[in-house]
Amino acid sequence: LSQEEAWRLGEQVPQWKIEDGKRIERSFEFEDFVEAMDFAQEIADIAEEEGHHPDLHISYGRVRVELSTHSIGGLSSNDFILAAKIDHMHNEFTEE
Repeated sequence: LSQEEAWRLGEQVPQWKIEDGKRIERSFEFEDFVEAMDFAQEIADIAEEEGHHPDLHISYGRVRVELSTHSIGGLSSNDFILAAKIDHMHNEFTEE
């Protein structure tokens, strides 16, 4: 994606930050490590279904997600689609 296309798609997932024009990332906060791990597992399940795998950084009460399309060395529409799906899943996850 061009920078302009990335910024336009980024408006649809406003809590994600575009970093270096090559990846998007977002951090999610949780009560404890177990909840963070459960959320990371939910992301893994979505990623497997999509065939598009993010980098996950898990710590106590936090999951940071980085998305990029490694095969092209930058951002594709797939990154923004997966970001939107993760956001949707997060909304459902926190409502439980």
